[in-house]
Amino acid sequence: MSDSFRPLLEACDVSKSVSGPEGRLEILSKVSLRIPQGESFAIVGASGSGKTTLLGLLAGLDTPDTGHIALHGHALEQLDEEARADLRRRLVGFVFQSFHLLPALTAEENVMLPLELEGSSAARQRAREALDAVGLTPRRRHYPAQLSGGEQQRVAIARAFVHGPRVLFADEPTGNLDQRTGHHVCDLLFALNRDHRTTLVLVTHDAALAARCDSRIELEEGRVVTPHASEHA
Repeated sequence: MSDSFRPLLEACDVSKSVSGPEGRLEILSKVSLRIPQGESFAIVGASGSGKTTLLGLLAGLDTPDTGHIALHGHALEQLDEEARADLRRRLVGFVFQSFHLLPALTAEENVMLPLELEGSSAARQRAREALDAVGLTPRRRHYPAQLSGGEQQRVAIARAFVHGPRVLFADEPTGNLDQRTGHHVCDLLFALNRDHRTTLVLVTHDAALAARCDSRIELEEGRVVTPHASEHA
């Protein structure tokens, strides 16, 4: 299958369970999905429904007990942790509810960090371009403690996008923000998704936010209860 027809992300009958005091606890059961390149996709459901577990599996942070996951044509369950980490470094960006910025580094240095780790000789210039894209050029020398919550999340988004990922995973990215700031951050995520054709996979409990995505699934106790096909499919 050519790249133009192969989905960027595909999961087939994915299940995951963990050991608990009362035995095995099923987190996900036979979840299947397909996400084309450049699409925005929401995973919705109540707390404990398995949303974050599914995101972690799709990103290769963990492997399923059964089933198949392919990221850009790579079967994640067939790769060891080193190979999955290399794939994430090249193809994946993350934005979390908590900003995960290093407090001793400026905004610019936080964005530079992933580029420096891969040995980029243009880390500073690319970081400045990423911060400019999220409207933070005037704040690039500020430390996280000197930034508002919305500004810190925009730094985190710039860091996630700076290496040009094929897919961005966002786990409740507005959870620590007020409503107005959250809307601004979401507008930014969708603009970057549109302008760069970066696939956006968004975990959220916000139905209005999920409705902005091209397609979505709803999880209930680890099972898909409401798949919504892309309007563009």
